[in-house]
Amino acid sequence: MGNSPQRPILITGAGRRIGLALAHHFLSLQQPVIASYRCEYPSIEGLREAGAICIQADFSDDEGILAFAEQVKAITGGLRAIIHNASAWMAEKPGTPPGDTLSCMLQIHVHAPYLLNHALCDLLRGHGHAASDIIHFTDYVVERGSEKHIAYAASKAALDNMTRSFARKLAPEVKVNAIAPSLILFNDEDDADYRQKALNKSLMKIAPGEKEIIDLTDYLLTSCYVTGRTFGVDGGRALC
Repeated sequence: MGNSPQRPILITGAGRRIGLALAHHFLSLQQPVIASYRCEYPSIEGLREAGAICIQADFSDDEGILAFAEQVKAITGGLRAIIHNASAWMAEKPGTPPGDTLSCMLQIHVHAPYLLNHALCDLLRGHGHAASDIIHFTDYVVERGSEKHIAYAASKAALDNMTRSFARKLAPEVKVNAIAPSLILFNDEDDADYRQKALNKSLMKIAPGEKEIIDLTDYLLTSCYVTGRTFGVDGGRALC
């Protein structure tokens, strides 16, 4: 077993922000990474240069999701973890039928992780007790709701519930947990007024950066006991 190749960690939506930071973190530890991306960013080439296997994938329909799963199975016979980071943030707005908004949010936040977990679970199993992980990225709004992003919040709530269902289904070989962040880092284009308003919404008054998520992810991957739980990373915003 000691000479067996390391099983890669699969990260969806790894071209930007937290997904990108996680991918580089694992690569820096000599941990193999398979990264999905939808659009070709300069960061994707950086991941390739760092050693990641990068696969372009379109999760906007089930066929694209299942085609991606087949590509993963063609690459590796085992996975160390699946980190469901791929996400979209769509508000209800005039001119867009609410049904379209809901369908889009459910597709990326529910269909994709649901189908991938089923399609790839055999790659996670068979490696020992608590030897593999699934991590769903949800959102702090699961607890609070959102009047401007109703479909988004509902889809993330469904993903949060699936965390517990898959934890029951895949234990004890696979641990399944969720991370529910609020503000972690700003976009470059966010102006000073927006940043201050956003910071004031939490108790801790900071944007902590990707390391907060990386450290929690490392903990979840190394635990041999924690499963079926959601970990809020919101600076106390759920209490405000």
